[in-house]
Amino acid sequence: MARFDGKVAVVTGGALGIGGETARCLASEGARVLVVDIDAAAAEANVQRIAEAGGVAFAQVVDVGVAGAARRMVEQAVDTWGRLDILVNNAWGAKEPDGGALELSETAFDDAMNVLVKALFLATKHAAPHMARGGGGSIVNVSSVHGLLAAPGRLAYDTAKGAVIQLTRQLACDLGPLGIRVNAICPGHIVTERSAVRWERNPTYLEFFKQQYPMRRVGAPADIAGAVAFLCSDDASFITGQALVVDGGLSVQLQEDLAVRMAQWYREHPETRLP
Repeated sequence: MARFDGKVAVVTGGALGIGGETARCLASEGARVLVVDIDAAAAEANVQRIAEAGGVAFAQVVDVGVAGAARRMVEQAVDTWGRLDILVNNAWGAKEPDGGALELSETAFDDAMNVLVKALFLATKHAAPHMARGGGGSIVNVSSVHGLLAAPGRLAYDTAKGAVIQLTRQLACDLGPLGIRVNAICPGHIVTERSAVRWERNPTYLEFFKQQYPMRRVGAPADIAGAVAFLCSDDASFITGQALVVDGGLSVQLQEDLAVRMAQWYREHPETRLP
């Protein structure tokens, strides 16, 4: 049997990138997947890919930051397949630019908190009772290395992703007695369909960027999808409240050594075009 035979999953931001690959990964192992996304065409295209590979999926167009969205997507999954076992909270799409405290708008900060934190709370609030009735479940919240380490000009994103980690821990404490495990994933830089366009315009900078990582490569959506699937599986049955860092070692290295190494690499590769 596949690991998720008979299971039902909801993946937000499930059309492209990490969410898209996660939806395909869960479906390939037997889960029936509700692909939730604000992009209708991309969501339907991913459902078609899943179907062509022999999986089962359904698309729902939802903006997770809108009132009532969490309830509607959970009801859709339960009405369609009769249960809910897995929730992957991955959606994010900034409506305004991020920034530091002096330039960030109040509405941009509120939007990040709404989509990256409040939406996760509400999705869990509506999903957990159905999971409990089915004997338990697994929730994975997508945080980031930005939830562990700060970057200049990313106040809204960094703060929200840090909050996701603490939200995950608290939910794990509350929901553990119901048989529901809650974990977070902290990806490093992942090259998705959208970010690949940026790198195609400047491939020399991508090579420079890779040198930040001890593994000398950036991540792919499959790197994160595999980790999410592990956390949702019975292989992780005694793991809850954890923030699993999947970043190719980016966050474990001594920064002063990294700076010296990057400077040396740049001297050896003068053709590199930095942004």
